[in-house]
Amino acid sequence: MPTPPHSTAGPAAVTVLGLGRMGSALAAAFLAAGHSTTVWNRTPGKADELAARGARRAGSVAEAVAAAGLVVVCVADDEAVHQLLDPLDGALAGRTLVNLTTGTSAQARANAAWAKERGAAFLDGAIMAVPEDIATGDAVLLYSGPHDPFDAYEEDLRVLAPAGTTHLGGDAGLAALHDLALLGIMWGVLNGFLHGAALLGTAGVRAEDFAPLAARMTTVVAGYVTAAAPEVDAGSYPAGDATLTVHQEAMRHLAEESEALGVNAELPRFLQLLAGRAVAEGHAESGYSALVEQFRKA
Repeated sequence: MPTPPHSTAGPAAVTVLGLGRMGSALAAAFLAAGHSTTVWNRTPGKADELAARGARRAGSVAEAVAAAGLVVVCVADDEAVHQLLDPLDGALAGRTLVNLTTGTSAQARANAAWAKERGAAFLDGAIMAVPEDIATGDAVLLYSGPHDPFDAYEEDLRVLAPAGTTHLGGDAGLAALHDLALLGIMWGVLNGFLHGAALLGTAGVRAEDFAPLAARMTTVVAGYVTAAAPEVDAGSYPAGDATLTVHQEAMRHLAEESEALGVNAELPRFLQLLAGRAVAEGHAESGYSALVEQFRKA
């Protein structure tokens, strides 16, 4: 599938479909970088501020798609993507569609096939940032799909994440898969903090006072992540500073402390359950990374 050429003399024309907080931030970043930017949103009023800054307001999805070779979609979900694009028939032919809507890897791969049938190049993307971080050094945007369209529009896409634009490979599902894996880490850290805040709150400790210690612990955990990665890849789990049975005992204490203080103990009990299963399968003397085998099971 040939990627639509665009002049290398300046920024590519771009269309942004979907003007929620994130979509509006994406469109604003393109505008600020000098791109001719066309926008469309189901509620037209959401385009007012962007139009005042120079964006072209399209009257329909078809008009918006026709305005640029690079079409960026950022809407609520995969169903909304297809509600917008399915009626267009061949209007996407010769264009590059970049879907920054959160979804699953299966949806991304299906969308890649769907776009190919309609003559469009396709990239799936994941935004690892809040809207305020777009176009700053804190933004990370991950892309997956064919190399050609990414190479053609890399500099244009880089305005959204100047230091954090990464192409993960030709499998269109990789960006979504990384997105969900990273969100799992985020929720795991936040849930651990919130459980700890609830626990300490029973002794009158404010969450704001606990937060600096919690943040330091995340730095320690980052070191454990780096050390665990080669163990996971090798399928070998040396105990290092503590065996899994030592961790299991500490999990039991955390669960019992929670229950004694009237704090929800489901999270530590779940961790204890996983550790117990791993121990029962022969990992009593293994390190913590042996738990990956429990997560690999459906």
